[in-house]
Amino acid sequence: MSQLSHSLDSSLLVRDVTGDYRPANADEVLQAARRVLAAQMRDCDALTSPQVVRDFLRVKLGALEHEVFAAIHLDAQNRVIEYVEMFRGTVSQTSVYPREVVKDALARNSAALLLVHNHPSGAAEPSRADEMLTQTLKSALALVDVRVLDHLIVAGSAILSFAERGLL
Repeated sequence: MSQLSHSLDSSLLVRDVTGDYRPANADEVLQAARRVLAAQMRDCDALTSPQVVRDFLRVKLGALEHEVFAAIHLDAQNRVIEYVEMFRGTVSQTSVYPREVVKDALARNSAALLLVHNHPSGAAEPSRADEMLTQTLKSALALVDVRVLDHLIVAGSAILSFAERGLL
C-alpha cells in the first residue's frame, strides 16, 4: 500500500473547486460535524435524548473564545423549531436582553425554550448573574405562555443543567 493511499484511507475527504478530492482540514471536519448534529436535533420527533442536545452544544459552543447566549426553540411537543444564537459577548460576559428573547420566541411561535450559553473560562458553575438572568427570562416568557425547560452552561466538554441542579 502506498503512502498516499494509506493517508487517504485514514482521512476524511472533501471535493475542491476543481472537482478533485483532498484530505479535509480540521475546520472542515468540525463544520461537517456541526451540520450532522444540527440535522439530528432538527430531525428528531422530540427532545427525548438529552445526549443529542449536549453533543450538539459541545461542538457548537465548547471551543469558543467568547461568550454566546442562544435559545433552542421548541414547539408544544418539544420538537426543535430552531437553534438561534442571539447575543455575542466578550471572553467573560455577554449582555442578554429579555425583551429580545421574548420577541424571538413569539416570532417563531415557540411553546418552550432551552436557554444556552457558554463559559470560555472552562468553569461550568453558574454565576449569581446567570441565576438572576434565568429567573428574569423565565418570568418574562411565562407572561406570553412560553416555558423555559432548562438553562444549560457549556464549558468546554462540561455542561451544567439548571434543571438538574434544581435552579430552575
